[in-house]
Amino acid sequence: MKLYLASLGAGLVVGIVYSLLQVRSPAPPVIALLGLFGILVGEQVVPVARHLWNGESLARAIGLVDAAEQVLGQRPEAPRAAEDHHPES
Repeated sequence: MKLYLASLGAGLVVGIVYSLLQVRSPAPPVIALLGLFGILVGEQVVPVARHLWNGESLARAIGLVDAAEQVLGQRPEAPRAAEDHHPES
């Protein structure tokens, strides 16, 4: 129940911000995508800040909470060697 109330509260805050910015809901795609990106980055602020507060470097803090992967997605795999791409004869 707590999660539902928190989600409702977050939605109310976003609705108020949209109203103050005079943006209609649903927002135009670019505004909505930027908002979603902000949510992804915002989710990582508290865990990274905790690690920084404990005296860890920024690079280590980001690595410990997988913030970069959460925001940017998984890294693509390295390309295979050329012989792996040719079917055997």
